[in-house]
Amino acid sequence: MGKVRVTFLGTGDAFCPAGLNQSAYLVQGKDTTILLDCGMTTLAAMKRYHIDPASVDAIVLSHFHGDHYGGLPSLLLQYKHLQPRKRPLIVAGPPGVEERCTHLCAEMYADALQTLPFHIEYVEMEPGKQHAVGLAQILAFQVPHTQFDLSLGVAIWLDDRKILYSGDSGWSEDLAAYTQGADLFICECTFFSTQLATHISYRHLAGVKDSLGARRILLTHLGEEVLAHRNDIQLEIAEDGMQIEI
Repeated sequence: MGKVRVTFLGTGDAFCPAGLNQSAYLVQGKDTTILLDCGMTTLAAMKRYHIDPASVDAIVLSHFHGDHYGGLPSLLLQYKHLQPRKRPLIVAGPPGVEERCTHLCAEMYADALQTLPFHIEYVEMEPGKQHAVGLAQILAFQVPHTQFDLSLGVAIWLDDRKILYSGDSGWSEDLAAYTQGADLFICECTFFSTQLATHISYRHLAGVKDSLGARRILLTHLGEEVLAHRNDIQLEIAEDGMQIEI
């Protein structure tokens, strides 16, 4: 049984507290590499941590906030000009992913991305349906975060490993259900004690942690409030550049 490597390219929230990068997590299996979310700092993080951008087979977007997909245009420019790409790239996300990504790229670089030398295969992930992304199987489920768009959490099965990623989410009983049997739960933790319906606080998470069936939990999407209480947190906190094998 092979191991899956996860690199935490960005563990901060939209405001980059203490200089943390925005959301991005590289999941590398034997034959498939998936980038979970692509915040605006993602390409810089890849180069800082010596990750080859060309290794990415698929990008899976949890939702359409800038700190989760705003780095896509820069990555595509990398594939066009610095590392000319020929093989297709999969970009999966909530319904409307092709329109949203195309519009974003057009706004940031006009027509520069209209003549890409490779094909982008867009995959709309509908909640409750399982999708093949490379050699991975991904099950998307709706989470409470955005008001007008659909926000997703994802369960990923790759090389006999299960990874659960909350995306940005308020607490949902679905999270506890999907964490069962997970080798890794990448869980957002924007606040320490502030309670919002759209984000998870550490105090709430600490109260339900015994119901989570994941073998390992790593907190991410960290806000200033969480960082200020780092010494009061007993669950494991992810860091930019951190690499683990599961």
